[in-house]
Amino acid sequence: MKSRVLSVALLVLAGGAFAATYEVGPGKQLADPGQVPWESLSPGDTVLIYPRPEPYRSKFVLCRAGRADAPITVRGVPDAAGRLPVLAGAGATTRRSLQYWGGERSIIKIGGAKNPPDTTPAYIVIENLEIGGARTAQQFTEADGKAHKYLKNAAAIRVEKGEHLIIRNCILRDCGNGLFISSSDKQATRDVLVEGNRIFDNGNPGSGYEHNVYSEAIGLVFQFNRLGPLLARARGNNLKDRSAGLVVRYNWIEGGDKQLDLVDAEDSKLVRLDARYHEAFVYGNTLLKLPTDGHGFVVHCGGDGAIKGNYRQGLLHFFNNTVVSLRKGTTVLFRFSSDAERVELRNNIFHTAAPKGKIAVVENTGRVDMTRNWFTAGWEHAADPRSTPRFNVAALVLTGRDPGFVNLAAQDLIRPVAARARRRRLTGSICSISSPRRAPTKAATSGLIPARAR
Repeated sequence: MKSRVLSVALLVLAGGAFAATYEVGPGKQLADPGQVPWESLSPGDTVLIYPRPEPYRSKFVLCRAGRADAPITVRGVPDAAGRLPVLAGAGATTRRSLQYWGGERSIIKIGGAKNPPDTTPAYIVIENLEIGGARTAQQFTEADGKAHKYLKNAAAIRVEKGEHLIIRNCILRDCGNGLFISSSDKQATRDVLVEGNRIFDNGNPGSGYEHNVYSEAIGLVFQFNRLGPLLARARGNNLKDRSAGLVVRYNWIEGGDKQLDLVDAEDSKLVRLDARYHEAFVYGNTLLKLPTDGHGFVVHCGGDGAIKGNYRQGLLHFFNNTVVSLRKGTTVLFRFSSDAERVELRNNIFHTAAPKGKIAVVENTGRVDMTRNWFTAGWEHAADPRSTPRFNVAALVLTGRDPGFVNLAAQDLIRPVAARARRRRLTGSICSISSPRRAPTKAATSGLIPARAR
């Protein structure tokens, strides 16, 4: 067995081979993440990073593969107050034995390298770390000792390629992109779980090309995260995605030019050819539209590239979500890139809290199948009176002025039991049965698309 420098003399048996635990922090044998042998991590290895008063100024690549039964884990260990260890991009250094391209695009990279020898990173877990500060004004030092500046689109974590990845309970902030996941025509990133993270304060002032999350993968589950507002005056989206097999569930998504921008896979034909490319699931989320958001759109579906044949042109399942707009004027829930885009709306609450605010379901095109949704009174089918969207309303539409939140000003949007009971009875001040102020211009003749087994 090859010799390793261990932070503690801790070896555990994993799948018939020995796995190592490296401990980093005050009082540990390794003082800095730069001392971890990232280039030789093996299945089952764990890196434990402990908090300290000053951030760690270290950046690295993960270009190794674990196994399903023995992942490679990089884990922050919270202190007694719950504070996470911090990896700062400003002034970060790179371990001399690491050689990899694209260092100017991330603090942590999951992807290719020259040393360690290039491979597809797999079965990797990153959790409990606060990562930030990759800005164009900040410098870092490469393994060769030369200073460089970060690019405008630098990310806290960048996934260049990989399979079976978990990013959990991290804070990703103050970068061009908080989390960036990419694919290519030669290789698609696959099977990624992003859960329990706080991602905010990313993007660049005046630019719409950097986002809190920017992703293109096959099989991406995004759950239990809290996405806060982007950097002030940034024009990016909160979650911009180009994936196949996308599931967005149980998240809080606040702010952004658009809360969700679900568009075409522009860099990977492998993603476009996947059977799940034309279907996405968004459920159980809270989406909050702020007065300062650049556009009045909440969700954009379809594509933004030059080749319209690459657009998703499929079905968005959108159910059990709470959407609240604080904008004046009209908030448009869905902007579709083409008439081939469609959405199935079930059991959602759509509320505008601004005194003169109102809601339009779509901008001017697309198909909408609706079943039992609640709207603030005065809602409309389309923002453009000349449009011809296709609507199929298969069950009662509920409207009212008060959706029954505990405290909207405090962002406590849980509905009390009594309010829910009143809503079910369709009586009282919570809601009433009504129709929109303007009828759809083109009625759909087909029935509601059957709900899939999930």
